[in-house]
Amino acid sequence: RIPLTIADFDRDAGTVTLVIQAVGKTTREMQRDCVPGFELVSVTGPMGEPSRIHNAGKVVCVGGGLGVAPVFPQVRAFKETGAYVIGVIGFRDASLVFWEDRFERYCDELIICTDDGSRGLRGMVTDGVEQAIALHRDIAQCLAIGPPAMMQACAEVTRPHGIKTTVSLNPVMVDGTGMCGGCRVKLSDGMKFACVDGPEFDGHKVDFDDLVNRLNRFHKEERQAIEMWSENCKATLRS
Repeated sequence: RIPLTIADFDRDAGTVTLVIQAVGKTTREMQRDCVPGFELVSVTGPMGEPSRIHNAGKVVCVGGGLGVAPVFPQVRAFKETGAYVIGVIGFRDASLVFWEDRFERYCDELIICTDDGSRGLRGMVTDGVEQAIALHRDIAQCLAIGPPAMMQACAEVTRPHGIKTTVSLNPVMVDGTGMCGGCRVKLSDGMKFACVDGPEFDGHKVDFDDLVNRLNRFHKEERQAIEMWSENCKATLRS
C-alpha cells in the first residue's frame, strides 16, 4: 500500500481530494487513470489516530512541497476552533505555488517561501518559521508536514523555544493494520506504528535518520517497477 493523505473533502458531494506527485508506478497510474468514473481496486482508511485539534491559542502550520496539501485541512480546523493561525508554505519556485487562496481564507498570517525567491520569502520554510517565532513569542504549537528533512529542520528550529511540534509521517505501509511492522517509527521513548499510532508524532522525539533509511528500503524495487511499467506503456503505444 502507499499512504496518501486526504487534502480536502466535500461531505455534500461525497468526495475527497488528493494531491499527488507522479514519481513512481502507482502514482503515475493514478495521475493517468483517475478520472470521474474510474474505480480503484482497494482503498483502506482512514488509518491511525485522528488529529487532535483544539484552540491552542497561536499555532504555526507548515507545509513543504506536496505537504502543503495535507496541512490545509489542519489549518482550517485550527481556525474553526478560534486559534490564531500562521501558515508557512514552501515551494521550489513560484510556478509550483498552489492553493494560496485557500490558505489566505483561513490563515491570520501567511508566509510563502520559495527556494529561489521568485515568490514571497527567499529561503526554506524554516526561514518562515523563524520569522514567525521572532514576531510572535507566544506561539503554542507548530504542525509540520512535508519531506522528512523539512520536518526534522522545523523540529530543530522550535526545540530551543519549547514549542510543541507535531509532524505527520508517511513511511511505507504493507498491510496497514500494524501486523507487518513495515511502518515502524522509532521515537526517543519507544517504537510506534504509523498506520495505527500515527500518522502524527512529537517531532522532537522522532528518529528521522531511521525514518529516512526505512523510506529508502524499497528504492531498488520501486525503480524496477517504474522501468517495467514504462516499457509496457511504450509497447502498448507501438502496438
